[in-house]
Amino acid sequence: MGNSLTHEGLVENLNTKFQVSVEDASIIDLDLTEVSELNLAGNQEQFSILFRGPGDRFLGQGIRSLAHEKLGQSEVFLVPIRQDAEGFYYEAVFNRFRK
Repeated sequence: MGNSLTHEGLVENLNTKFQVSVEDASIIDLDLTEVSELNLAGNQEQFSILFRGPGDRFLGQGIRSLAHEKLGQSEVFLVPIRQDAEGFYYEAVFNRFRK
């Protein structure tokens, strides 16, 4: 499912909201705030994305189910990386074979 998140599609949807399902069956909005440059190495592509979530709800590291109105649903491994006055930040790194 994670392959439905392409670098191009994510760049086109920068600064939009994704919904993540959490353990208590609630939904939290995450803002896609950054998409790194695409690195092509041989037959692999590498890039990362950064989400900002609310400051009052921390998500631990793990596989999360994300939904987006245009990109659909995907399973992504999110890692919390920092916190500031705007909220908690989570990174997902993609390193996969190109078609």
